[in-house]
Amino acid sequence: MDRLDAIFSPESVAVVGASSTPGKVGHDIFENILKGGFQGTLYPVNPKARSVLSVRCYKSMMDIPDPVDLAMIILPPRIALKTVDDCIKKGVKGIVIVSAGFKEVGGEGAKIEDEIANKCRDAGIRLIGPNCLGVINPSENVRLNASFSARMPHKGNISFISQSGALCTAVLDFAADRGFGFSKFVSIGNKADVDELDLLRYYHKDPETNVIMIYMEELRFRPTFIEEVKEITSGDRPTPVLVIKSGKTAAGAAAAASHTGSLAGSEAVYNAIFDQSGILRVDTVDDLFDYAVAFSARKIPAGNRVAIITNAGGPGIIATDMTEMSGLQLAKFSADTDWNLHQFLPPTANFNNPIDVIGDATRERYQNALETVIQDENVDCVLMILTPQSMTDAIGTAEAIVDTYNNSTKPIVCSFMGVVDVSAGVKYLQENQVPVYRFPEDAARAMGKLYDATQWLGRQILPEYDLTFDTKRATAIVDLCLAEGKTVLGEDDGKELLACYGFDIPAMKIADSAFVAGDIAEEIGLPVVMKIVSPQILHKSDAGGVQVGLKTREDVETAFTEIMASSKNYNPDAEIKGVLVQKMVPPGQEVILGVTKYPGFGHLLMFGLGGIYVELFKNVTFRLAPIGRNNARRMVRSIKGFEILDGFRGKPKADVETLEKLIIGLSAMVTNHPQIKEMDINPLFVHEQGQGATVADIIITFDD
Repeated sequence: MDRLDAIFSPESVAVVGASSTPGKVGHDIFENILKGGFQGTLYPVNPKARSVLSVRCYKSMMDIPDPVDLAMIILPPRIALKTVDDCIKKGVKGIVIVSAGFKEVGGEGAKIEDEIANKCRDAGIRLIGPNCLGVINPSENVRLNASFSARMPHKGNISFISQSGALCTAVLDFAADRGFGFSKFVSIGNKADVDELDLLRYYHKDPETNVIMIYMEELRFRPTFIEEVKEITSGDRPTPVLVIKSGKTAAGAAAAASHTGSLAGSEAVYNAIFDQSGILRVDTVDDLFDYAVAFSARKIPAGNRVAIITNAGGPGIIATDMTEMSGLQLAKFSADTDWNLHQFLPPTANFNNPIDVIGDATRERYQNALETVIQDENVDCVLMILTPQSMTDAIGTAEAIVDTYNNSTKPIVCSFMGVVDVSAGVKYLQENQVPVYRFPEDAARAMGKLYDATQWLGRQILPEYDLTFDTKRATAIVDLCLAEGKTVLGEDDGKELLACYGFDIPAMKIADSAFVAGDIAEEIGLPVVMKIVSPQILHKSDAGGVQVGLKTREDVETAFTEIMASSKNYNPDAEIKGVLVQKMVPPGQEVILGVTKYPGFGHLLMFGLGGIYVELFKNVTFRLAPIGRNNARRMVRSIKGFEILDGFRGKPKADVETLEKLIIGLSAMVTNHPQIKEMDINPLFVHEQGQGATVADIIITFDD
């Protein structure tokens, strides 16, 4: 038995702080439990009231003569703390603290919240809140509405987690309007104890939950979060998880010292977590409901080939456009399907995809078309569109769709356009768990999200590379840098650290005069690249501090003078240590690898096409360290323009395997040396297949 059962399926509930005054939270929550038809025993607790809504009131928890599973506490922090002590003595199994004034206001409230959490943890009691809406379980054998909401939602197979209590009431109202049902519903507030991961585990084990929806403001991240949620979304019984995350801004990123830091706003952290764990992110509450409806049917397509059936040309065109934007493609029918369609569709119909069965289509015409295309091996899913014509049989068509839907493993999504004329058909589809939407573009987007789940569940999982790194040497280098007070490393002093993790660094030395620069260039071999070396000049190109392709000693000596002058002009106060003379890197595709550290989450890895355009195009992708081969592989293949690395227009393929190994090496480096705060390897030149990759420029920043 799970300890959260005491919160979601209690046999007895005590409302501590129950009030006989309508409009007070303690009154309304007690009333909602009572009028919601709770199947257990309900006890109001208030030392100043004789009864609440004609139910005898108890002066304290200790006065209740029977065992109590769940205590709903609606009291100020200090009194709540004393009540928790009573709950522990009473043997209560679960607590929900609805009232506010705790960690969200700081000070004494935060201290009391921590004290309550510690007491509950020591006693083995699970705690929801404080500062939350409450919990709801509409199941017929529970009927618990321990919340602010006066409306008990319909029973469904979707469970909801919200960090915002205010949003919960709006969501419940929205759900009622759409006939949308829930299995479990909870507001978690301050998350003093129970958090998202606890609830994801619980909902995943719940046989009545097919889909999990989350409204998230801030995630309490644990090191095991990604691996545990990955098991939930892709294990033996995968449960889709849909999340809407508030706050998409990247404020503060501009202050970062590296390209990676400036590109990796906090949303990049969340997107990386969601991508790695198989959580599907959505943009709006509307989308959250639309996609949850699609997933609740527990049918996902084997591929992305969709057949569209419509009784009007315009909506079919809209659906076609949106399917392609959603990662789907129109199915190409087999010859048998084409022949069968010609047997029962009128000559004026469109037999190609999308199929137009014409405005006077009967139930039989729709049904024949649907049964024909859904049996085609070239069709993975079907989008049905109905517009209300004077002769349209909406309910009959809905019945035909349900008949076919129940006998097929392929998903069908519907768009019954309109409100009044199609309402009976829409209701019938909803009652039979067939996803139905008002507009075809909504239906197409929902099907696209189902295909995202297909790709996640069917992702290729390769064995890990057998890589070894010189961790001992790297630790000595990092310790020495910190002991000497070095917080920023460039190529010359960072090359050894990178080499410990498999990176190839070209030969280089620092020159303090034009003459010495010429000697170095001849020693390491022309052509060379020259770069200013200064802790205060991190982006060297901006300062005129880089020259490339220098082929003669004269070119090198001239470049030294020009670089020194440009850099001093760019920042007169900069400490200039000299000019780095570096062997010219062989030709290759420029990419960027980077790292930035986020408190509470760890190191965020970045990969993208590199060079000076990285911040202009922002064509980058992120993962949270540590990662292995499969995540490195998906990072490389997920950027727009991967084709450039994969032999675009006859060009040689780049050494992608080496690139993947270097990303793993970078992940290992920052995992083993958490003192690293930020890092840019930009550009990294990836050479032709089998010829490796070479670092051209690096910045490594340590925590102070």
